Amino acid sequence: MAKSSTGNFFEDFRLGQEIVHAVPRTVTTGDVSLYSALYGMRFAVQSSDAFAQSLGLRCAPIDNLLLFHVIFGKTVPDISLNAVANLGYAECRFLEQAWPGDSFTARSTVIGLRENANGKTGIVYVRSTGYDSSGKPVLTFVRWVMVNKRDQSAPAPEVVVPQTAAAVSGSDLVIPEGLDFSAYDAALAGSPFLFDDYQVGEKIDHIDGMTIEEAEHQIATRLYQNTAKGHFDGLAQKSSRFGRRIVYGGHVISLARGLSFNGLANAAFIAAINGGRHVNPAAGGDTVYAWSEILDRHAFEHRTDVGALRVRTIATRDLPCAAHPTPGSDAEPSVLLDLDYWVLVPRGAG
Repeated sequence: MAKSSTGNFFEDFRLGQEIVHAVPRTVTTGDVSLYSALYGMRFAVQSSDAFAQSLGLRCAPIDNLLLFHVIFGKTVPDISLNAVANLGYAECRFLEQAWPGDSFTARSTVIGLRENANGKTGIVYVRSTGYDSSGKPVLTFVRWVMVNKRDQSAPAPEVVVPQTAAAVSGSDLVIPEGLDFSAYDAALAGSPFLFDDYQVGEKIDHIDGMTIEEAEHQIATRLYQNTAKGHFDGLAQKSSRFGRRIVYGGHVISLARGLSFNGLANAAFIAAINGGRHVNPAAGGDTVYAWSEILDRHAFEHRTDVGALRVRTIATRDLPCAAHPTPGSDAEPSVLLDLDYWVLVPRGAG
């Protein structure tokens, strides 16, 4: 009897199926340091215990995207080990602040299935939730992924495509418990620009570029215990449609977030991801640039210290962003990522 697993193929999924993912993962300050080293993270709240404590938090929290990648990585062996591509995200909400030293688990529910016309692959839609060691949900998101079929003659399931919200409502964003931005030191954080300095429609070129190193993107993906074959097995990928290892899409998201510090240094927390699309795959040697547009602003009732900005960040390959290239433009082959998300920003400085 075989002891190893080849993972789930499209015909193995069932609508409503509940999946408990292995393996519990404790995120330590060492993991946080490695994450910062990989992406050049400089956001003050996640960089300094003293800075975080001055805002009412117990210590520097785990970066929101590090938490996302850890929970995402838990789902890969069951959901996307045999994936052709991860296609998109929606309705991602950060529900509780996560702290170094805590352990996290994940569970998913299959909420949609659609076989593709070629009969070789299908789209699987799942809602995944991450939990801390007390069983409290810390993060939830929907994603959809194209998965290979094991047996092309297997019958197609009933088509169910879930309807997801175009965006998380500003009123549904969660402000971390205890957070008080009234004593926020913008000088220490690295930028004078706060919530009221940003206007809807404003575009920000983040200017700097960062080249993806083969070793770094594989170290990062292993950090999240993401086992997707396309990121590691160079021999197998020679015969794939890409012809080489592809970079985990979340690696590009974190690179873009790191680059966004230059222009959005006070975007202290990611509160939600409204939607995301990996427009083209990335590979080692590509240089990533990014720019952002302010899509919306949300002022919280009864809070004068914090506001939320809805941001669209575009990441490109080998194409500086002074011209603000977007998906659908002549620059489409150079666009890697189109990400729509909410960030929490202080409204005043002490």
